[in-house]
Amino acid sequence: QVQLVESGGGMVQAGGSLRLSCTISGHPFSRYAMGWFRQAPGKEREGVSCISSSDGNTYYADSVKGRFTLSRDTAKNTAYLQLDSLKPEDTAEYYCAAVWGVIRSCTLLTDKYDFWGQGTQVTVSS
Repeated sequence: QVQLVESGGGMVQAGGSLRLSCTISGHPFSRYAMGWFRQAPGKEREGVSCISSSDGNTYYADSVKGRFTLSRDTAKNTAYLQLDSLKPEDTAEYYCAAVWGVIRSCTLLTDKYDFWGQGTQVTVSS
């Protein structure tokens, strides 16, 4: 059974930084494309960033491009989302997700992911 565990959320002031982690247990990490999503109260879940399984290519939503960085450490079965220059509008519950397969172009569509973490809260104050 695939399990994703997120950590690293918290409360910061605008302009601050956080690093979120997502660890997959029990399966070869390199076989999974991974995505980060967020959901603010009263809003739909939206894609933030993703990384392909085949070659580690990344993709970012326009709202976070240049501020967030997604990386992975296959030896640790962990993906990281570095959040810099945070804004109050970044406040949300952040989720990581995974889909198995040789995926060259990852997607920010929520229905393409099979496994989800429990979420970690990010709160940015002005």
